[in-house]
Amino acid sequence: MSVSSSHDMLLLGRVLRPHGLEGVLRVQSYASSIDSFPEGENLILRKPGGDIREYKVLAVNAHKRFVLMKLEGIDSVETAEKYRSADILVEKQAIPLQEEEFLWEELLGLDVFLATGEQVGRLSQIIPTKGNDIYVIQGEKKEILIPAVHEVIQEIDIEEGKITISPMEGLLDLNEI
Repeated sequence: MSVSSSHDMLLLGRVLRPHGLEGVLRVQSYASSIDSFPEGENLILRKPGGDIREYKVLAVNAHKRFVLMKLEGIDSVETAEKYRSADILVEKQAIPLQEEEFLWEELLGLDVFLATGEQVGRLSQIIPTKGNDIYVIQGEKKEILIPAVHEVIQEIDIEEGKITISPMEGLLDLNEI
């Protein structure tokens, strides 16, 4: 993997600190699954000062609310310490997506329409929750919160730049901000 332009890269997390004495990194993950960290593949560490370095992922493990990651060439606590607060980036195509699974950045900014063709607004924010994500739709005069569930989201068309929804009765009237 070569260091691609920033729009081809995805921010997966941030190095918090070394873990132990053998160069393992404790990572705050921004991904919903540990599977997003490509064991056996390469990733980029970008230090706060902008220095960028590519490493092969040797091992990834979940640990409490964190991810522990061992990278090739980082073999001591001293070397690991140099990457405190570094961003962890991977090429977007390295992330395994299931059918009907999208990256948030692909969804943000999409226009949202009712199944009738009426425009509701634009997806401005995604709020993660334990059960399902909540989409914040910015309309002309108000924000609308809708659950990201199959009963509401009929279709997501990235190429057309739109999301089609079929809201449950009263949904668009009840949850105004």
